[in-house]
Amino acid sequence: QVQLVESGGGLVQPGGSLRLSCAASGTIFTIYTMYWYRQAPGKQRELVATITNGGTTNYADSVKGRFTISRDNAKNTVYLQMNSLEPEDTSVYYCNADIVSSTYRNYWGQGTQVTVSS
Repeated sequence: QVQLVESGGGLVQPGGSLRLSCAASGTIFTIYTMYWYRQAPGKQRELVATITNGGTTNYADSVKGRFTISRDNAKNTVYLQMNSLEPEDTSVYYCNADIVSSTYRNYWGQGTQVTVSS
């Protein structure tokens, strides 16, 4: 059984930084693209950043220049470095990945809360 577990969320002041981590565990043969999504109260879930297994990255316009996605393939882990945080970044952040295990499917983590407030 494959699991994705996020960590690193919390409360931070505007202008501050946080680093989220998401580790995949279980019987894993290959992890293709990994994603970070977020969902604020009353809003739809939105895609924040993606990274392929080759290291190609993409970002939502709202986070370009402030957030950096990276991954450690040896650890089956994806990271999201968030700098210059704004109150509008307050959301639950979810990890997502395309994983080959006993089957090839998409997996979600349970989410981690990020709150940006003074």
